[in-house]
Formats: sequence, C-alpha cells, structure tokens
Amino acid sequence: MTDLQIELEETDSKGRYFYRPEGTDDEAEITFSRVSPTRIIVDHTGVPDTMRGQGIGQRLAEFVVRDARQKGISIIPLCPFFNALAQRHKDWQDVVQF
Repeated sequence: MTDLQIELEETDSKGRYFYRPEGTDDEAEITFSRVSPTRIIVDHTGVPDTMRGQGIGQRLAEFVVRDARQKGISIIPLCPFFNALAQRHKDWQDVVQF
C-alpha cells in the first residue's frame, strides 16, 4: 500500500484526521476534541467495512502521533482503539497521556 493521503479538518474545539481513497466516498477517520492549545482528546476511530483489515486505522493513529509531536501537542486517548494501540506502542509515551 502506498502512503495514505491523510487530511486534517479542525475548528477551534474539534477536529478529525481522515483518509478517503480516490474514487470512493468512504472515509476512515480519527476524531478529537481540543481541551487546550497543547492537548487533545482522541475520542473516536472509524474505519468503514470496505477498508477493514488493511491497517488503515493504525496508519491514521501513527499519523496523529507524528503530527502531535511536530506541533508539541499531547494526546489523551479516550478512543478504545487508539488507547489499545498506545498501550502497545511505548514509543508513543512522549505524546500520549494515560
């Protein structure tokens, strides 16, 4: 699989990272709420059935972590999927707060 074209949409208090394959209306996403200028709560990961089993949820999560590092943001993982990944990825501890 090639690099995913992951995009970010955000307002002052909410946002989402999403991936939409060319030629489809389906989207995989990770949504978040901003609790301060330097802290977000990841609250949901959604991957449609048409994209399951391809590692897209994990790649979205990895992108969120990289973006948080670049922006100096910490992540509170309330989403069960993101939380489970963060528990396994000890190298995310610099940006993930449990």
